[in-house]
Amino acid sequence: MGLFTGKKGLVLGIANDRSIAWAITEYLHREGAEIGFTHLPDTGDRPKNQNKVAKLVEPIGAKFLVPCDVCNDEHLAAVMDKAAETFGKIDFLVHSIAFAPPEDLTGPTWACSRNGFKLAMEISAYSLLALAGAAKKKDIFSKEASVLTLSYFGGEEVIPGYNIMGLCKAALECGVRYLASELGPDGVRVNAISAGPVRTISAMGVGDFKQMLDLYDAVAPMRRNITADEVGKAGMFLLSDLASGITAEVLHVDCGFSKMGAPPADFGTKPAAG
Repeated sequence: MGLFTGKKGLVLGIANDRSIAWAITEYLHREGAEIGFTHLPDTGDRPKNQNKVAKLVEPIGAKFLVPCDVCNDEHLAAVMDKAAETFGKIDFLVHSIAFAPPEDLTGPTWACSRNGFKLAMEISAYSLLALAGAAKKKDIFSKEASVLTLSYFGGEEVIPGYNIMGLCKAALECGVRYLASELGPDGVRVNAISAGPVRTISAMGVGDFKQMLDLYDAVAPMRRNITADEVGKAGMFLLSDLASGITAEVLHVDCGFSKMGAPPADFGTKPAAG
């Protein structure tokens, strides 16, 4: 009997097998969870996004796979309707969604366009509020449900190259705290994982990503970067009953990088581990 035997939930944000949402999903599945998924809506006649996610989730018994544009309230409502029809109530919700237009992400923060800022904030931060709100309105959360989102240290401190996404993650983490306060009386917990850099589709759009990986290898107390598998385990923990007393938190899974106030004594004297 697994930690998630009898538990049901939703995962949003899987793009491919390198997605952090997929790493979390693998652990949820191993522990017995029943899961419904979404994919980015496809345009044209080829269901490219649907097929890509289906190849991953169908072999593990996905309860459903539906399109979802988080900028569309009707899509969010439809996801919750499908979840209610399939599960009745949900015990967990994974939000692993972020986007900024490449031209706004790769340039300096001061040069971000007004529309680019709006879109980045809407998808990367507001979507968590909208998703939780849609679940709340549908009264679909179980009495001990858990919500999890993904952040990054660039929302706390300046990380060159992370740029406008840092502002989005700061807003996202603040949203976690407010949602935790407002949903807590219903027994719903809301947390975030601030993961070290992982080679996902979103991460590869960040400027100086290779330098970021090298820096973690050289500065983190463990002298290495994290793996997606390690984030998957941490995500499963926060969503499980093992974390029943934890809410409004941002858990750093970064081999200690975020706690270093200055580079270690041997910084620059050894080749990076990667």
